[in-house]
Amino acid sequence: MDYKRIRGVVISTLLSLLLFSNSYAQSPKIPPVYVLVHGAWHGGWCWQRVSGMLRGNGATVYTPTLSGLGEHRNTVSPVVNLETHITDIVNLIEMEDLHDVILVGHSYAGAVITGVADRIPQRLRKLVFLDPVLVESGQSVLSAINAPSVTSYVTESAAKNGGLTISSWPVSVFGIKDTADARWVGQRLTGQPFRTFTQKLTLVHPFGNHLPLIFIACTAEINPAFAHFARSAKNDKKWKYFELVTGHDAMMTAPKETATLIESFAD
Repeated sequence: MDYKRIRGVVISTLLSLLLFSNSYAQSPKIPPVYVLVHGAWHGGWCWQRVSGMLRGNGATVYTPTLSGLGEHRNTVSPVVNLETHITDIVNLIEMEDLHDVILVGHSYAGAVITGVADRIPQRLRKLVFLDPVLVESGQSVLSAINAPSVTSYVTESAAKNGGLTISSWPVSVFGIKDTADARWVGQRLTGQPFRTFTQKLTLVHPFGNHLPLIFIACTAEINPAFAHFARSAKNDKKWKYFELVTGHDAMMTAPKETATLIESFAD
């Protein structure tokens, strides 16, 4: 028996396995995919600082603007509603053929990403709610907030233009104190399509559709109309609960902290 040849084959095989193992272990991780959905009166523009940081660390990031808002304000009409905005994000994810998406919804967009998860859970990895409105099936954004002062403001504002849009809250309500930032944001806020606040959300599956749920509360100045959402999530084991000590528009007021926290959810 040729022991030298056998030994050579064994050594060669072991080296090949070692090299394969090292190559496999060192193979690059697939970059995370984020879709960041803005809140009421805003547009994809509000994520500029956060998206830049995420992309700088190798992530794939989309910051769509919902129908009738931002650069799409020319498309506003009485037919734009919550279902329209849900479809906006579903279409984006499907047309771009995105998978394993970490879907982030700020404020009003909590309702939007809830609807998206109900439709296409197989394309999503996690749902991240940033200081959100939490809307259950059968509720509208207004009924979920359940604050008479907000309802009065919304209905009276929309009545001024025939029920088309709701005028934005003042920039200060979003927690933006920096004068330059306040001016920049104020120049970009647009009317919110009225029916996005009044149309009821219809879910076929349980809330979140069995996806991991993450809640981020902005605690520097808690809007009383939103406080019950944070309390509910904090005391519910189905949520992972986090806090940022900043204003409601965390992507503007604390972009680094917001980006870092969002990045941590890719692990």
